Amino acid sequence: MMSSLRRLYDDLRSICVAVVYPPGEDRDILLDQLKRIGCRLKVIWPFPAAPPTGCDVIFFQVSQELQDSTSWCASAVEATLIALSDYESPTTLKLLLDTSAHGVLTRPFRSSGVLSTLVLARSSRGYQERLQSKVSKLEETIKSRRQIEKAVRMLAETQSLTEAKAYEHMRTRATTLRVTVAEVALMVVEAHEAMEKLGLGRLREGGSGS
Repeated sequence: MMSSLRRLYDDLRSICVAVVYPPGEDRDILLDQLKRIGCRLKVIWPFPAAPPTGCDVIFFQVSQELQDSTSWCASAVEATLIALSDYESPTTLKLLLDTSAHGVLTRPFRSSGVLSTLVLARSSRGYQERLQSKVSKLEETIKSRRQIEKAVRMLAETQSLTEAKAYEHMRTRATTLRVTVAEVALMVVEAHEAMEKLGLGRLREGGSGS
């Protein structure tokens, strides 16, 4: 547990944090606490048209400047987003939801809540990234499987093979060429479609051997 906490603090001391908020007591409280944590700081005001780059975390004011903006959204920013809300209203909540921020602080800001919000927001972003990575891999697997199934059907039809033998042929070629079966499947599909575009009818090879 102690080693995990040490890594956590070491991580926080290495990150760059941008604060997009107007001058005043609330901003001073936030900046002072971030300095105590050891973060490297960028203070930005007035509100920029696009999120600052080169930052690990961005604390930003929830304001009308966010309306109809697609750049201030967690999916479009390579940083942890933490919203700074002046008050709660239907309009403010709508703007906040549109950003999909990883965390939120509401005025009046207190130094005691900054660290926990920062840690939880960073953890949330990390979890979302891992989840998105898994989803992307799953989508790629499904896409590859569909491509393989399509190529198997094409080979079976054009080479008078059973689907089992067509797949075995592709697997053997993949081993010989030192590529994946999915890559061989793509070659088959592209070759078949090219022949069709040329008006040469069915793609035929000189046999089903490897």
